[in-house]
Amino acid sequence: MERHAELVRELRDANYRYYVLDQPVLSDIEYDLRLRELQELEETYPELVTPDSPTQTVGSAIVTDFATVRHLERMQSLDNAMDFAELGVWAERLEAGLGGVPSGGYLCELKIDGLAIALTYERGELVRGVTRGDGVQGEDVTHNIRTIASIPTRLAGAEVPDLVEIRGEVFMTVETFEKLNEQRAADGEESFRNPRNTAAGSLRQKDPRITRQRPLDMIVHGYGAWEGGPRVPASQSETYELFQAWGLPVSGLYRVVPDIEGVKEYIAHYGEHRHDPAYEIDGVVVKVNDRALQRRLGSTSRAPRWAIAFKYPPEEVRTKLLDIKVGVGRTGRITPWGLMEPVSVAGSTVERATLHNAFEVARKGVLIGDTVVLRKAGDVIPEIVGPVVELRDGTEREFRMPERCPECRTELAYAKEGDKDIRCPNTRSCPGQLRERIYYVASRRVLDIESLGYVAATALTQPLEPADPPVKDEGDLFHLTAEQLLPIRNLVLDRESGTPKTDPDTGEEKTVTLFASKQAGEAKKIVSTLLEELDKAKTKPLWRWLVALSIRHVGPRAAQDLAREMRSFDRIFSATEEELTAVDGVGPTIAKSITAWWEVDWHREIVRKWKEAGVRLEDAAAEESPRPLAGLSVVVTGSLEGFSRDTAKEAIQNLGGRAAGSVSKKTSFVVVGENAGSKHDKALELGVPILDEAGFRVLLEQGPDVARGVTLNRE
Repeated sequence: MERHAELVRELRDANYRYYVLDQPVLSDIEYDLRLRELQELEETYPELVTPDSPTQTVGSAIVTDFATVRHLERMQSLDNAMDFAELGVWAERLEAGLGGVPSGGYLCELKIDGLAIALTYERGELVRGVTRGDGVQGEDVTHNIRTIASIPTRLAGAEVPDLVEIRGEVFMTVETFEKLNEQRAADGEESFRNPRNTAAGSLRQKDPRITRQRPLDMIVHGYGAWEGGPRVPASQSETYELFQAWGLPVSGLYRVVPDIEGVKEYIAHYGEHRHDPAYEIDGVVVKVNDRALQRRLGSTSRAPRWAIAFKYPPEEVRTKLLDIKVGVGRTGRITPWGLMEPVSVAGSTVERATLHNAFEVARKGVLIGDTVVLRKAGDVIPEIVGPVVELRDGTEREFRMPERCPECRTELAYAKEGDKDIRCPNTRSCPGQLRERIYYVASRRVLDIESLGYVAATALTQPLEPADPPVKDEGDLFHLTAEQLLPIRNLVLDRESGTPKTDPDTGEEKTVTLFASKQAGEAKKIVSTLLEELDKAKTKPLWRWLVALSIRHVGPRAAQDLAREMRSFDRIFSATEEELTAVDGVGPTIAKSITAWWEVDWHREIVRKWKEAGVRLEDAAAEESPRPLAGLSVVVTGSLEGFSRDTAKEAIQNLGGRAAGSVSKKTSFVVVGENAGSKHDKALELGVPILDEAGFRVLLEQGPDVARGVTLNRE
């Protein structure tokens, strides 16, 4: 059949590019869908099955300069489940074969987006490290494996096998990847695309010194051959405990659960906390924990029946870049964005993605008409990573940046020499900038005014002529009345481009009367809700109001540091650059930006209007009251029953402490909740005092001296 032959060719090519060239041309989801289609064809037409079909093999044949080594036992792949329904089908089939839920339950572990490796130890000594390859043989990368600090060159303890093949994933942490790219950018070198490809390329360097300069890590998750020495443990979890005793790197995030409902809970948790681990993950691996049952269930030609990989929605896919347009942001920055063929990524359909600036468009080498790699991580705005150059056909064209603002037609300019971002200098009067600033003020990370969304922000700042907009700057927002809101009628604007939307049937520009009923002209519910929320916002913490001013370089972290130290707008804006720089977490750039902002008369007018409206621009404890956590850095990890992540941070900051995001030797306390991850392990490693939720309350209510007496790791 033609379709069968086409799928075989596509999958073989994809395997070669992924496993050998480290240049994937299909995303995981695209590969999995094609493989499934091929499996279904071969189930319908068994005569099409051949021993070298992608359904019967793993990875790709090895064609490199590295020595080729046969695995002691074949390295298999895993079957996939794309949703809970498919997971349920797998579990029902498995449990029917066993006559019930497997004794010992299921072991759940994170599926690391890394490079599969087999380590061979003889009498405890590391003798070889080999890539997966085609599952039968792989590349000998032993010299590079020895540069990875977490891999022991000798297993600990006297009771070790005569020979054992340990299997796991080599990866690069997200933090290491970002630092590496920062250094490459500083050196004028091209950035790496993602941690997985970077790890694969680093491990396949001919010079181990290059691999050593790109710190890699590993987590082990199984074994192949096992000869002599201690007996093989009776369960997967006991195997991991033994591995840990040998000094092998084992994840602290795996869990053994009694049934498939427990599996679903684990999957759902890491679906919401996908970016909590230090490394990138693309799913969860579920295994029958009892090894006797694993042997009983056996394997197909390419995958064990006792394990399955649950795949999260893809966060990196490919699509067609139809056009590149520009939008103006709240600080005047002009940002190119890509209009693409709609594609599903990270659980949502995306057709627009940021390209940052003209320099990034040029650096990434993106052309209009390219097939591009699109990345979306959690709630982060989708980003075009780069083009798939191999798929160009010559019809692509270059993007050119406009010379004038798309909203107010002001000539664009760079704020200073050397800037990469071009801006609209019409800061006060550009309707696009004002709309974006008002929308930002209401966002969750600033004042969290739920009823003031993008449409409402547009209505308040850009009503149709001849009416004037009731909000000409951020100061007017808190003087609004119902009488001002009811007459407003305005165009509906596209969120990314700022251009009016049109009715698909008539072609006319869409308008909306957001605050009043079209028939009777009576106020809608949003009017009273908006006014109530604006009034409640007046008592929000000081740092949120500082962020609301949209001062360049002053984000939530700097604002929290300033609010904690200075406690009022009056003190912040009367301080010198030297006094601002002295605040922990505030450098010269931020200090200069604050003083420069305050020198502009209409900026000062915004603050005056807020004060006049009754906004509290000082901490409730602005008078010199005790701050028991002053000078302390506290990290919160995991889920707490009585605190959200935001309320826990604010509780720390209100008492003068710093709510940090990472654990170091300078950390004063680590607060651990349910499902605490690597930060808990880091605290144990460094000897940082650890508190549970009850201990956290002691810290807040009775101070650090008493809290040190209730730490979980005290002697």
